[in-house]
Amino acid sequence: MADPESRLVEQVGALLRRAAAEAILPMFRHLAESDVSEKAPGEVVTVADHRAEEIIAAGLRRLRPESEVVGEEGVAADPAVLDLLAGPAEAWLVDPLDGTANFAAGRQPFAVMAALRRGGRTEAAWILDPMADRLLVARAGEGAYLDGNAVRTTGESIPARSLRGVVASRFLPVELRERVTEGAGRIGTVLPGQHCAGQEYADIVDNRQQFAIFWRTLPWDHAPGALLVEAAGGVVRRLDGSPYDPVDGRAGLLVAANESVWDTVHAALLATH
Repeated sequence: MADPESRLVEQVGALLRRAAAEAILPMFRHLAESDVSEKAPGEVVTVADHRAEEIIAAGLRRLRPESEVVGEEGVAADPAVLDLLAGPAEAWLVDPLDGTANFAAGRQPFAVMAALRRGGRTEAAWILDPMADRLLVARAGEGAYLDGNAVRTTGESIPARSLRGVVASRFLPVELRERVTEGAGRIGTVLPGQHCAGQEYADIVDNRQQFAIFWRTLPWDHAPGALLVEAAGGVVRRLDGSPYDPVDGRAGLLVAANESVWDTVHAALLATH
């Protein structure tokens, strides 16, 4: 990789790996009770989240001094930071530790994620699995790569009863949860989810599963994975079929390996029968 954008992709990947090595992995299964706190009802945060975001944010500002950084923990401390995404400035989205509840409980998976936004568009994305040291990267229009090797989602039309995917049901409205539950018998395997959006997106890119449905769509949780899936040949849309925009704040997202899978899952689980 010789062009400046490719060099930036490499530098950010190295930065995420450094944050994982310095702030996350040493704390895994070594957290004291005082290292974990509740930032919202049912939402935990750890010292590893804060330290990793500090490392990543400082590194990104060194790489791109003109850019804004919108980190999950920064927004938790000051929700007004989220407004930076709607402005004209180049902005980074950072999830320093996706799957914090897993991490705090000494479980996998968890991930480190980042995305670069320019002019209202996600231009580049990174998802790091720190435990396996696997790095997925994508640039808009340039494809998706796992540790430097091009990856593609399946392009096959798969019958509903052969599909495998996730419905993250925790935040689903009651009516929608009932509809999905009713339709689950039409799908081969419906999984409850791994409490780590980064892993769900990675599993679609890796063809371990073909779809995922989310209700809560915080931008740092989904902008990186959305670009990666789309760059690999997949489809990411709102539940009504409209385009996904990380900034619009609406709930509901259906991610699929290809157009046919999206249509099949939507008909089976989301359409009114």
